[in-house]
Amino acid sequence: MTLTPERVTDLPMVDEDLEHHRFRVHRATMTSPDVFREEVRRIFHRCWLYVGHESEVANPGDYVRRPLAGRPVFMVRGVKSNRVHVFHNTCTHRGAAVCRQKAGNSKVFQCFYHAWTFDSEGNLKGVPDREAYGDRLDFAALALKPVARVQSYRGFVFASFDEQVEDLVSYLAGAREYLDLVVDSADGDMEIIKGTNEYCIDANWKLLAENSVDGYHAVSTHDTYFKYLVALGTDLKGGVRGTAKDLGNGHAVLEYAAPWGRPIAKWEPLFGEHARDEIAKLRADLVARHGEERASRMADTNRNMLIYPNLVVNDIMAVTVRTFMPSAPNRMDVTAWEMAPRGELPQLRQRRLDSFLTFLGPAGFATPDDLEALESCQQGFDSGGVEWNDISRGMTRVPEGNDEAQMRVFWRRWAEQMGDAGRHREDLR
Repeated sequence: MTLTPERVTDLPMVDEDLEHHRFRVHRATMTSPDVFREEVRRIFHRCWLYVGHESEVANPGDYVRRPLAGRPVFMVRGVKSNRVHVFHNTCTHRGAAVCRQKAGNSKVFQCFYHAWTFDSEGNLKGVPDREAYGDRLDFAALALKPVARVQSYRGFVFASFDEQVEDLVSYLAGAREYLDLVVDSADGDMEIIKGTNEYCIDANWKLLAENSVDGYHAVSTHDTYFKYLVALGTDLKGGVRGTAKDLGNGHAVLEYAAPWGRPIAKWEPLFGEHARDEIAKLRADLVARHGEERASRMADTNRNMLIYPNLVVNDIMAVTVRTFMPSAPNRMDVTAWEMAPRGELPQLRQRRLDSFLTFLGPAGFATPDDLEALESCQQGFDSGGVEWNDISRGMTRVPEGNDEAQMRVFWRRWAEQMGDAGRHREDLR
């Protein structure tokens, strides 16, 4: 049976059949405008979404402007309260954007249209010809509108447009442990380095959610990078296999032994002989603070973590924070930041940035490969003839890193939020 547009949101699009070891997802989830509209309403307007990191607004008056699920918002640290606010980027008078620069520092935000002025706490402070409004208009009610819910965990700031959303700590569930590993590796003092990677992908956003925790594609898709590492002297004989974990609420992580160097505390030939002693000292400091077992997790293992629906934290050869916002059924906007310990040695910072650009940058070894793969999938969907994607790998065993259990975690949560529990349907076989 063909899934027609008028029926697309009425039918179960995730089909899990344990008896036949089958998990599949209908390709209309990747192409249908109806599905896209429902995703925005049911998922992006109800979930916690990553806005930014507190280090980006470290000083009173610091701000950054961000798109959040198609809505313009900005994050600012209040001058008086020192609190981090997230406001809808719209003047309460006639609607124009009040924050017009990507980032900066300001005590006030003035709408260029009619010059209404707001302070960093959102209060309306200036209205030209104010006496024209009389003395009964409640100007306090015309303050900037904050996003419904804003909470922070270990410096990661999230916002939700749903006032009834569960608290952030509960929502993050098992993902908290992995955020803690990132932050504690720098003794609790991480910062986002200024500058971003920004690019678009002509593919459905869920393809990048899958790809970000997909160990199955690494060797075949990123063959050039692995050959490059081997040429530098890196030992890849053990491969890059690991384990996949369900972290709850649609979050998942792919964790595996680090086959390459990590500036935090694992030396590789890539760094040069002069760095051996320096990195050995970093590792000794980690052990002294956290013990051998936890220090080893920080230094010797890589983690690709998806925080549902659209935040990825790659704690690998560099700590990368990446979001992807859908703009159409077949297009997404991607932004990536590099995170690092505040005040680390310049040579360590340089290695980190080199890895951020060399592997994960838009022109690096990995990202162009992934873009080509995802856009190729999207083109394949347009071909028709095949209705379902198969995501069954590893259903009969304890999940390994190159299985697809982590994708199934994502899709079960997606189906739940879309009002589809993935029931088996005979007429869709």
